[in-house]
Amino acid sequence: MALREILIIPDPRLKKECDPVEEVNDEIRELLNDMLETMYAAPGIGLAAPQIGVMKRVIVLDVSDDKEKPEPLKMVNPEIIWESEDTSVYQEGCLSIPEQYADVERPIEVGVRYLDENGKEQEIEADGLLSTCIQHEVDHLDGILFTDYLSALKRNMILKKVQKLQKSKKSA
Repeated sequence: MALREILIIPDPRLKKECDPVEEVNDEIRELLNDMLETMYAAPGIGLAAPQIGVMKRVIVLDVSDDKEKPEPLKMVNPEIIWESEDTSVYQEGCLSIPEQYADVERPIEVGVRYLDENGKEQEIEADGLLSTCIQHEVDHLDGILFTDYLSALKRNMILKKVQKLQKSKKSA
């Protein structure tokens, strides 16, 4: 396992649609493990492959809290197959948009079909934070960031803050 560098906006790869994974093989399993290690180290609760520059439809997440044992989810080619009409608002953040948060409205519940790390098809129903996290990470696979749900003014303010933060880190 290895830590991977997380891309930061406005890296153009974060706005590209990802390719489906043809076969879940050792290379994909290694990618999943590297992504989990990178996500935990960041620390975060979700990570999509394009955030580390890999343009494949792969996500990892773990919404267990610090007191619980980790419950990582590894999803290859995740597809939201249904969503509830009811919505909720969560304050979302993103490892590719460091230290910035905003309220985003999404469906409360979703159904998701995906391949696990053994290439076996799985389906789950998710609600609450898990639902929000899955939707956020699946958006990454389609080149959508949580800031795309915000007004242009808020989006531009966040981009400027991130760029300022990155400059101060480089000069430090």
